[in-house]
Amino acid sequence: MKVVMFFLVLPVFLYICSMAKYKKQSHVVWNCQYHIVWCPKYRFRVLSGIVKDLVDHDIRMLCESKGCIVEELNVQIDHIHLVVSIPPKVSVSTLLGTVKGKLAIKLFKSYPQLKQKPYWGNHFWSRGYFVNTVGMDEDLIRRYVRYQEEQDKNEEGLSENFSLFD
Repeated sequence: MKVVMFFLVLPVFLYICSMAKYKKQSHVVWNCQYHIVWCPKYRFRVLSGIVKDLVDHDIRMLCESKGCIVEELNVQIDHIHLVVSIPPKVSVSTLLGTVKGKLAIKLFKSYPQLKQKPYWGNHFWSRGYFVNTVGMDEDLIRRYVRYQEEQDKNEEGLSENFSLFD
C-alpha cells in the first residue's frame, strides 16, 4: 500500500517542486527549452576575439527581443551551443532565422574582411542547425502518465466502473 501511495503522490510532489521553472503568460504556462547548435559556413574557425564577443552579445540581445531566455551560451571557435527557453508563440526556426540572419548582416558590416574568405559570398552561417528538446527525464514522464489516471480517480472519489453513457 505504501509503495502504491508513493507512486501516486510522486507526480504531484514533482509537479509542485518543478513549478518554479515554468514561465507564465496570460493564457499559457510553459517550459520549452531547446539545445541548439550551429556553425559558420564550411566550419571556418572565425568565432574568436572581438567577433566572439559580438556574437555572444548579439545572440543574447536578439533572443531577448523575441521573448526568449538564454539559459546557457557557449561560442566556440567554429560553432555555437545555445540552451534557450522559447515561448510557445515563437518557433525554433523563426528564432534561428532571425538570429543567424541579423548576425550575418551585422558581422559583414562590422568586419568587411570576413567577406574576403573564399566561397562565402553573402553567407556567413551554414544552412542547417541541430536542435534537441531539454526536458524532464523520460522515465519520470512515463510514470507520471501511467499513474495519472489512478491519482485522479483517487482524488475525485470516482469508481472504476463510472461511465458517461450509462
